[in-house]
Amino acid sequence: MRCRLSVVSLSLLALLPSLAQAYQAEPPREALQVLHVDRYADDAAPGSLRWAIGTANQAPGRYRIEIAAVGEAPYVIRPATPLPAIVGPVQIVGTPWAHDGQYVAIDGSAYVTGTGTDACPGAEPGQSGTNVRTTTLPGLVLRDTRGVELSGLEIRNFCIGVLINRSSHSEIHDNSIVANKGGAGIMLTGDDGKGQSTAATTVHNRIVRNQFLDNGDGLELTRGAAWNLVADNLFQSTAANPEPSQGIEILWGNDNTVVRNRFVDYSDGLQINWGNRNYIAANTFTGNSIGLSITGSDNVVDGNTISGNGIGIAVRPQPVSAPNRFSANVMVGNGLPIERCEAGGACVKGQTRGAIVFGVPGLEHAAFVGSRGRGVENDPAKRARICSAADTTGCQPVPNLGQAAPVLQAVQGKGAARTLRGVFQGVPGQRYQLEVFGNRAASGSEAERLLGSTEAVTDARGEGHFTLALPATTDVATLTATATSALGATSPLSAPLSLR
Repeated sequence: MRCRLSVVSLSLLALLPSLAQAYQAEPPREALQVLHVDRYADDAAPGSLRWAIGTANQAPGRYRIEIAAVGEAPYVIRPATPLPAIVGPVQIVGTPWAHDGQYVAIDGSAYVTGTGTDACPGAEPGQSGTNVRTTTLPGLVLRDTRGVELSGLEIRNFCIGVLINRSSHSEIHDNSIVANKGGAGIMLTGDDGKGQSTAATTVHNRIVRNQFLDNGDGLELTRGAAWNLVADNLFQSTAANPEPSQGIEILWGNDNTVVRNRFVDYSDGLQINWGNRNYIAANTFTGNSIGLSITGSDNVVDGNTISGNGIGIAVRPQPVSAPNRFSANVMVGNGLPIERCEAGGACVKGQTRGAIVFGVPGLEHAAFVGSRGRGVENDPAKRARICSAADTTGCQPVPNLGQAAPVLQAVQGKGAARTLRGVFQGVPGQRYQLEVFGNRAASGSEAERLLGSTEAVTDARGEGHFTLALPATTDVATLTATATSALGATSPLSAPLSLR
């Protein structure tokens, strides 16, 4: 039998060589030349870090800087004056880390002088430390560049450990960022030099697998920083930190992804100030006055473990109420009296605490108790007021579109045939998602375990009814639930319903 090829088949065969050429592997890149740093003296002679950065800056993309172990550990370079800004692409690597886990330290204590946070001035006269606008006295600077890789380094005792200013496509990984007392351990900012945001300049950077210890703010994503990834880092503060503010602060930063990080013992583990569409997932928050403090719109907090904090998720009022979504988070053991309030936290007398709390004041509110930053004006008349039931004029409304918690009414049936019945109030004719949680303790009122979710639609009066078949489990003593509107606004948790 003879095989016949159609015109179409012959045409495809003719295309094969050009297709193969189009999809061939990227040609091998030219090998990077290595600049060896084998002297820790801070001078411009060959072998010093200052020499290596200056040399690499002359031909971006050509070099890899390798900092060797010199003498006995600890390995420390102490610049006497600011290092040159780094021009990428370039790699700067502390080589001992890959062999035995030892970092090469770049230590700013030789030129960041003064006492505590007062050594780190802000952009405004009289201000200092964390929580004031600043780009002063950084250690390593990436400004108006791209493609810088830093690894195997301990960057410590600067006002800002690493400043990424209007720079993109860089990766900071496997470093230790310690005791930077000014702006942040790592600051990613689109600051134009006058405090205004720049769009599409500080994007697509990756901050992964670093340890942040005792920095004022561990990391900042500010003034236009967008589409950056922060993953698998530890953000921890101890009693040695003079200004334990935020593990991460997002200020006017949008579309960033923060996943699989740990936040321990800060005023706020993570604080979003008027940032939008940030995705916060699979992180762990513990020991913070507030686990997550949120303003902005369309931020998603999903699948995190939030335990042992003063408040798990604090939703702050803002001039216009906007939706933020909280889904499938494990929340247990919150409500502790942790009063750590450095530009965040919960220190107002009688403050409601627990898993999800609406209306928590931040430093922009007159009712806030705590430090707003060293030297920051503290005139209550210049601060926003939060609306109350008796006063709704000239004040900020209930956050998250005022979405009310559902009411859990009853559980019907027994064993594997149990069904939860509940009711909620919302916008007429709108779809809602109800998430139901179980708690093991008889007094449990949080969200220890997600049992399931269902959808329901409100009627013409805005009332919705829902049922959910409960899994066959014997270790749940109470149920709670949240309601999330089609716009993505999640309520606080319902009052608990006892199963015993």
